[in-house]
Amino acid sequence: MQFETSRNITTSEFRDILIRSTLGERRPIENFRTLEAMIKNADLVCTAWDNDKLVGIARSVTDFEYCCYLSDLAVDVTYQNRGVGKQLIELTKQQLGDNTTLILLSAPKAVEYYPKIGFNPHNSAWTIKSREPLTP
Repeated sequence: MQFETSRNITTSEFRDILIRSTLGERRPIENFRTLEAMIKNADLVCTAWDNDKLVGIARSVTDFEYCCYLSDLAVDVTYQNRGVGKQLIELTKQQLGDNTTLILLSAPKAVEYYPKIGFNPHNSAWTIKSREPLTP
């Protein structure tokens, strides 16, 4: 298993790992323009490879000093429960400043995973889509 921080991936590889991880159930896998933007505009992409096969990805948006939003953590289901996700998170953390807070919104299937590896819950996360109006 090889872990990388500078290896480029294609939109098709990104789409494929989302599907093989089940994260594709909650991502716009049919919208290649969006998937391409997700990869192109990420500040940090850590990947896991089995030879030339992409088996995991941690995609983040960050300023590298104050906060890092880990927007996608996807591991091929056949490679899950082997520590790949945890290693991708550790590699992400290694790229950040010492005081950077790593933030994520868990997929429903992973809610129990993050506390087990040391994440703390936060009860005041909020979301709104850009097309949704703010209320007066």
